[in-house]
Amino acid sequence: MIANRVGSMHFSYNYQRTLNKAQQEQTKLLEQGDGSSLHRASDNPMNYSKYLRYNVSETENTQYRENVKTASSWMRSADSAMVHMTDIMQTLKEKSVAAANAHNVDDNYDDIHKEMEACMQELVATANSQHGDRYLFAGQKDLTKPFVLSEEKYDRGIAKNLDVEQSAFFKGTTADYNSQLFQFLELEKDGETFYLDNVNGNIYTKDFVDKGYKELMTLGCNSIESAQASTDSEIQELVSKGVVATTTNFKVSDYFNNQGLLKDAANNSVEGYNFATIKQNIVTYYGDENLISMVKLNGATDPNSDTVNSTGARMFGRDIFDNDDSGNEASGTALLNDLFCVCEKVKSRDTHWMSSDGVTVTGVAHSTLINEETRIGAHRQLYETADAMLEAQGENITEDITNVSGADIAQLSVKLMQMTTLYNLALSLGGRILPQSLADYL
Repeated sequence: MIANRVGSMHFSYNYQRTLNKAQQEQTKLLEQGDGSSLHRASDNPMNYSKYLRYNVSETENTQYRENVKTASSWMRSADSAMVHMTDIMQTLKEKSVAAANAHNVDDNYDDIHKEMEACMQELVATANSQHGDRYLFAGQKDLTKPFVLSEEKYDRGIAKNLDVEQSAFFKGTTADYNSQLFQFLELEKDGETFYLDNVNGNIYTKDFVDKGYKELMTLGCNSIESAQASTDSEIQELVSKGVVATTTNFKVSDYFNNQGLLKDAANNSVEGYNFATIKQNIVTYYGDENLISMVKLNGATDPNSDTVNSTGARMFGRDIFDNDDSGNEASGTALLNDLFCVCEKVKSRDTHWMSSDGVTVTGVAHSTLINEETRIGAHRQLYETADAMLEAQGENITEDITNVSGADIAQLSVKLMQMTTLYNLALSLGGRILPQSLADYL
């Protein structure tokens, strides 16, 4: 009797274990009804490991696509603002050429001045364009209004703007003269005008800078350095007439701040020559020169191609008061303040200055802004290309995830029907052969 009971209990235990296993298999198949064959690592350890890696890749891909979307939106706004600013710059160029015409009557000068001043105000306003609540051209200080135009006028140093030929002779550089301002500081003494080269310390007469240097060029001197080093008596005589003095260890930053304002009204001369000034409006930049990056691809970041905005110095260049030789930090408003100087020269009807310096300033300001607009446009194209590639990658990642975790619904349905039938048969059979109570053994 006892042996029979033990055998029956063992048979009952094995049957229940097999039945539970069948139920677990059925439950597992039912879980896969959501389309995924992986719900826990034990389902398929190798595929689950792949599934986790693919999920990480999908998350990265989603984040990069969000970055690209945000960056593209930002750059579309920046491009639109810069297109408008270049149009304004083009108008300023045309007006400066008109103002350089010595035949303009007084009424024309007044009209040109008013138009140029209105253009400058609109230019500053456009430079403060926003994308949402963030300023487009403030660097990383994008919650701070970057450009502020003064209501009052200040005495600012006057710069002599060298044209292409003058730049080549006095600066001796192969740089692009059309996208960079080469300047001297204007000086005054006894009612005459002189120019100071802040790099070599030479003080030149106005006549020498305007046309006297051309005589040296006809004698074979292609730079002021070669002329000063020559032993030819005729060349030395011309140099001595043009170079009236030399100051050593001169630094613009000792006298001017980066906006061109004298630091100390009492310290306004060098070697007995006074700095010339002009009363004008001043634009101050409150942003910084750090660009915002929005990474678009995994791997090493590339600040040169991952940046989406611009800054004051990039759009409005640098001049003699804030360039590398000046000793000052970039002001972010160099060409803006130079353009306001142009406005004042138009107002004072200085046609001679406008015909050389004024036209040079507006031309360089226009080309500098176009160069920056081109850079932003190139970056925007890179992001659009990256977006197409990320979209293709996203499709591949989705396909990989489906391959390792997806369930074959048709096959699943067949298996589930089989398991359900077997489970129901097992229940029916068990109900017939298993003893229901102890009385069945007696």
